[in-house]
Amino acid sequence: MTLPTTPPTFTPIAPLEPLQPSPRAGGRAIVALVLREMATTFGRSPGGWIWAVAEPVAVIALLSFAFSLAFRAPSLGTSFPLFYATGYLPFLLFQDVSTKMAQALRFSRPLMTYPRVTLFDALAARLALNIATHLVVASIVIVGIEALWPTDAQYDARRLAAGFFMAAVVAVGIGTLNCFLFTAIPAAERVWLIVSRPLFIASGVFYIFEDLPGSLGDLLWYNPLLHSVCAVRAGAYGEYDATYVTPLYPLGLGLGALTLGLVLLRGRGADLTRG
Repeated sequence: MTLPTTPPTFTPIAPLEPLQPSPRAGGRAIVALVLREMATTFGRSPGGWIWAVAEPVAVIALLSFAFSLAFRAPSLGTSFPLFYATGYLPFLLFQDVSTKMAQALRFSRPLMTYPRVTLFDALAARLALNIATHLVVASIVIVGIEALWPTDAQYDARRLAAGFFMAAVVAVGIGTLNCFLFTAIPAAERVWLIVSRPLFIASGVFYIFEDLPGSLGDLLWYNPLLHSVCAVRAGAYGEYDATYVTPLYPLGLGLGALTLGLVLLRGRGADLTRG
């Protein structure tokens, strides 16, 4: 038997390209995360979602009752419930959305072992669900107030939307930045809890900007939520001319925080998702 004198040649096989998630796959991941978020937050019964409406209603009712004992009328209009609703609803949107965005990595980390689920999917899912929830809740509360205690308010849908949009942009920016900080620096969450406590008082929930003395007003003007709350009130009270509201300020602050948060998360995302 004669052995071959030349070794056989083999055609090299090109290495397989890594699978890249398609936009459709990313969309399916976000929808799945939204459904998981709904089941976790609201449960499988209507009672969980009803609480999302009951909480702001209870706070608005308490504020209305307490301040009606001390004042004959609110700073705008004649309806205490509407005045405090237009202040508390955008503040609640900011508070809840920023908190949920900041906890997105902690909440969805077990799912990030799947190649189709990314940190940005988790952020997008929390954003979509919570923004939609608060807009529905705000609509229900305002319609309910008008049904039970009709007011002379002259609603401007464009101004109302602008006010809530400002609150949402600030919430997304702060929440995304805190998503990185809370995970990378554990003490940052406690610091934020301390720093953010005065926001309820400093955001104009139960007063208007014109009620503030000059020096205090100059200081609180730098609170972006004050611009959002006053813009919502301008959308509910046609006679209220909130000339001090500067939309570019909260929008620029929110987008700047969002950009910084995304850059930091992208740079250390792999380390953070591994815990």
